[in-house]
This record gives sequence, C-alpha cells and structure tokens, in this order.
Amino acid sequence: MTEKNHTASSHGRHVPLAAAKQLRPPAGALSSLVFEHGTMALRMYAPDHHDAQKPHTRDEIYVVASGSGVFVNGDTRHDFATGDALFVPAGVTHRFESFSADFAVWVVFYGPEGGEKLK
Repeated sequence: MTEKNHTASSHGRHVPLAAAKQLRPPAGALSSLVFEHGTMALRMYAPDHHDAQKPHTRDEIYVVASGSGVFVNGDTRHDFATGDALFVPAGVTHRFESFSADFAVWVVFYGPEGGEKLK
C-alpha cells in the first residue's frame, strides 16, 4: 500500500491547511496532490476566478477549507460555506460558481474507477 505526504509537514499523517495551500498544481493539473494512502488521494483545489473541472472517474468528497459560493452538483445548485462537505459520485458534472476570493477545498478521491456502486 502506498502512503505519502506531499507537503513539508514534519508529521507524515498530519497536513496543515497552510502547508497544503502552499503546494502548486503541476502543469496541466487543476489541483495539488497533498496525501496518498491506498486508493485515497487527498488534494487541494483553489481555482482562480473560474472552475474548469470536468466530471471525474472516481467518487469524491469536497470539504470547504475557506470561502463560500454556489455549488452545481448534477441537476442541483446550492450555496456552500467554510466547513461544508459536498459529495459527488463518479461521472457527475459539477463545478463551483460565484465563489469568494479566499475559496479553497480539500478534495478526497477514493475507491475504484467508475465509483462505488450502490446496491
């Protein structure tokens, strides 16, 4: 099993928000990889004025680290604020709109490609 902290944190399983915000996405990527453990990938996403993401191939959870705005999740739209958690199943169109200048989210991708299937 792979486990790696990509920040400068001196504690392998502790990721301060400030350390995650210092990471910059690699060329062509929208978010920065922060921590990995098995199938779970923790990323930091802080778009600048426009959210250009496309549907993802794995289930994901966003936890709003700072800021507020409107979240489009499939056919629904709703306001969000710091501290909120947002779930998006694999393959669903989603985006952040009208977000504040300080907007940043933790993104947790997990599970198999195509998402977990409900019974």
